[in-house]
Amino acid sequence: MQVILLERVAKLGQMGDVVDVKPGFARNYLLPQGKALSASEANIKGFEDQKAQLEARNLETRKEAEQLAEKLDGQQFVVIRQASDGGNLYGSVSTRDAAAVATEEGFSLDRKQVLIRQPIKTLGLHDVEVHLHPEVEVHMQLNVARSPEEAELQASGKSIQDAAAEEEAAADYEIAELFEDIGSAASDDEDLAETVEEVLPEQDASDDEDNA
Repeated sequence: MQVILLERVAKLGQMGDVVDVKPGFARNYLLPQGKALSASEANIKGFEDQKAQLEARNLETRKEAEQLAEKLDGQQFVVIRQASDGGNLYGSVSTRDAAAVATEEGFSLDRKQVLIRQPIKTLGLHDVEVHLHPEVEVHMQLNVARSPEEAELQASGKSIQDAAAEEEAAADYEIAELFEDIGSAASDDEDLAETVEEVLPEQDASDDEDNA
C-alpha cells in the first residue's frame, strides 16, 4: 500500500515522501496517528496545496520539542515499585508509568512518546527513549526502587546487591568482633584463675609456717 507521509517517520522517509508500507501498518498506525494519508491523486494534490502550511507547523512543533528536549534530556525520575530481595519486580514498569512520573515533575509527556526497548522488570537504573517530535529524540532515566532511600542509594552508583553485600560484610564483622570480645574475656578469666592458683599455695604455705 502506498501512502504519503505528513511528517518524518523513522526508517520510512521525510514529509511529502510517497512510500510503500504494509496495509496493516498503515491502517493501524500511520493513518490513525495522522502521520500519513493514502497516496491517492486527490490526497497527493491536497498535500501539495497545504505543503507550505504543514512545513511551517512542523517547524513550530519541532522548535517547541527542542526547547523541551534541552530540559528533559538526561533527567532521572524515581519509580517506586515492590520487588523481591533479588531485585525482580512484581510486574513491570510501562510507558504509561514513565510518562506519568515525568509529568509529575513538570514535563508534559504522553505514553506514546516513550519507547522502552527492553521490558523493565528489575530494580535499578534504566534508560528509555522519548520521541518529542519526529526529528527530536532524547533519553531519560528511570530509577526503579522499593523506597526513596533505595532510590537515593542507586542514584549514587550503588546497586541493591552492593548494599546487601556491604550489610552482610558489616554483620560478619560485628559477629567476628563479638567472638573476639568473648575470646578476650575468656582469656582474662583464665589468667585470673592462674593468678589465684599461684597465690593460694603461697598463702597456704605461709599459714602453715605461722601455725608451726
